[in-house]
Amino acid sequence: MALVALSAPALAQQPMPRLPFVATLSNTTPLAFGMDVEETARALGQQLQYVRGRPGEETFLALRNIGGSGLVRNRHRLFLQFHHGRLAGWKGDYGENWMWE
Repeated sequence: MALVALSAPALAQQPMPRLPFVATLSNTTPLAFGMDVEETARALGQQLQYVRGRPGEETFLALRNIGGSGLVRNRHRLFLQFHHGRLAGWKGDYGENWMWE
């Protein structure tokens, strides 16, 4: 009984893990290497915004508005890298708000 009481506070202090961008979407189609731009946009359920790159070697951005307070909007950003017109990688950026650090 004492072991349970001692371990409970330690569990309560650990922060909640952040889920990756693609795990928090309401769709059921995951991202996969080799998808083209249209397939990727369809899987994410939104249009992709061009960031940079020449044709076939572009970087796109998907923004997901997850609400927030009336003063500060909270968005998850997902950068998608394409090579030869196919999805080669992606990186989530949670956009930490520098004002509250």
